Amino acid sequence: MILCLYAQACIKLACQDKIIVYHVTFVGVFAACAHSGLVFEDRRYWSSIIESGIEPSIEHYGCMVDLLCRACLVNEAYNFVQTMPFSPDPVIWRTLLIGCLKNKMLHIGEIVAEQLLALEPLNIENYILLSNFYASVSQWEKMSYVRKMIKEKSMKEVPGCTSIEIDGFVMGDWYHPEAKEIRQKGVYLCEHSERLAIAYGLLKTKAPVPIRIVKDMRVCSDCHEVTKIISKIYEREIIVRDRVWFHKFVNGTCSCRDYL
Repeated sequence: MILCLYAQACIKLACQDKIIVYHVTFVGVFAACAHSGLVFEDRRYWSSIIESGIEPSIEHYGCMVDLLCRACLVNEAYNFVQTMPFSPDPVIWRTLLIGCLKNKMLHIGEIVAEQLLALEPLNIENYILLSNFYASVSQWEKMSYVRKMIKEKSMKEVPGCTSIEIDGFVMGDWYHPEAKEIRQKGVYLCEHSERLAIAYGLLKTKAPVPIRIVKDMRVCSDCHEVTKIISKIYEREIIVRDRVWFHKFVNGTCSCRDYL
C-alpha cells in the first residue's frame, strides 16, 4: 500500500510540474496498484496513459491482467486480453491461469492452458501449474494425465530453495550440522522449504528478533496462510522475500493484504 501511494504521488507531481512521464513509470504504478488491490485507481491510470499519448506495451497489459486476476475479475481479465493489439506472451497466459486456479474457473482455465502450452511446451512450471489447477477443481483424472505428460517428456521439477539468516542455513544443503533433525521435521512440514526455514528460525531465535527468510520462488498460498498463523501463535515478526515481493507477517496478517 505504501509503495502504491508513493507511486501515485510521483505521477501527481509529474503532472503538476509538466514532467514527461515515460512508459516504465506507469509499469511501476500499475504493479504497485495490483499488489494493493486498487482496481479503480489502476483503471484511472490506464485512461491516463492513453490520454498522454503513450502506446501501452505488453508490460502494461500484463500488469492490468495481473491486477484484475488478483481482484478475482478473471472474466474481465480474459476479455481484456482478447482486445490486446498483439499476441499475449506466456507471462500473461500464466497470470490468467493462476487467476483461474484461485477462482476455480475450469472452462476459461483450459482455454488459457492450451494457449500457454502451445507457446512453452517444455516449461515444466506450466505443467505443474496446470496440474494444480485441475486439482483445485477436483479434476483428478486430468491432473493425473498432466503428471503423466511430465514423465513422458522427461521433465524434472527444480525444487525450491529458502535461506535464513542463521549460520548460513539453506534448505537443500544437507551438509548442515543439523541436517538430519531438519529433514525429520520436513516430514511434518510437507517438505516446503520456507516452512522448514521458519521452524529453524523459531528454534534458534527469540522475540523480538524478526525471522528473515529469502525464497527463490513465489510463495504459495498454503505457506502464506501457514506463516500468518505462525506469526500470530508465536507472536513473531516474519519477513519473507520471494521471487516477486516482500511479505511482512505480524500478528496473523501480511503486508501484502493477501494479494499474492
